[in-house]
Amino acid sequence: MAINIRERVAQAVTPELIDAFRTDGAVCIKGIFSPDEIEALKAGIDTNLAHPSTRSKVASRPEDPGWFFEDFCNWEHNAAYREFIARSPAPTAAAALMGVDTVRLHHDHLLVKEPGTQQRTPWHQDQPYYNIEGDDNVSMWIPVDPVPLESTLEFVAGSHLGPWLMPRTFMDKEAKWFPEGSLADLPDIEANRDAFPIRRWALEPGDMVCFRMLTLHASGGTRNRRRAFSIRFVGDDVRHAPRRWKTSPDFPGLAEALPDGAPLVHPLFPVLWSKNDGQVSTL
Repeated sequence: MAINIRERVAQAVTPELIDAFRTDGAVCIKGIFSPDEIEALKAGIDTNLAHPSTRSKVASRPEDPGWFFEDFCNWEHNAAYREFIARSPAPTAAAALMGVDTVRLHHDHLLVKEPGTQQRTPWHQDQPYYNIEGDDNVSMWIPVDPVPLESTLEFVAGSHLGPWLMPRTFMDKEAKWFPEGSLADLPDIEANRDAFPIRRWALEPGDMVCFRMLTLHASGGTRNRRRAFSIRFVGDDVRHAPRRWKTSPDFPGLAEALPDGAPLVHPLFPVLWSKNDGQVSTL
């Protein structure tokens, strides 16, 4: 299995792809997950939907003809998620993209848009919602359903280089995290799409998109069911950044266990790959 994973990652994560990840902040990797891995991940998603956590939320309005569901941080209680996160090519691919000595899990994130969902995921950066600082990071967005261009994630190439922009709630546009005026607001990308270097890919089960946590991204509604599992990995330079507000996701009690600026050495953030040992399973 380990040799198979190394071979798959070596074939998929080429030097050219790594350069594109560093330059654009978002890349697409085709067919890196096997059908068996995707079927197992589907089973984990079914379990998650049947038993949502206290972090789960519906991110679409009641009048929306579809349904947009999100849940976070379920790997400790979902055996299929643990198996996929630890034993699929994901950690080794994260190490190759980031070019780091150590890869840690930060969190998992389920996103399900049922058929007919109109709610867009608006343009945003992820990292301002989180409790971390540092450039060594990668988010992997892994669909288990076919995703056409009109429903896929879109990215503004190069936006991972900064600056940080104001995070707002997706439906009500509230500045719940950083004080109003402390960060610049996002430009109106939809009003002038041709002015931005937008990247997007149609996806099939087995594919994934990988992007930096500061890369601006968005997605539309969907005519068909769109289930996606995201894994957020962090590397060597990432440090804990406690906030005065509730982050998304939140980690209750972590500020008492890890001081500001500390490495994420904590059971919540297990090491899944190291330079000396390659892919390891600690989940």
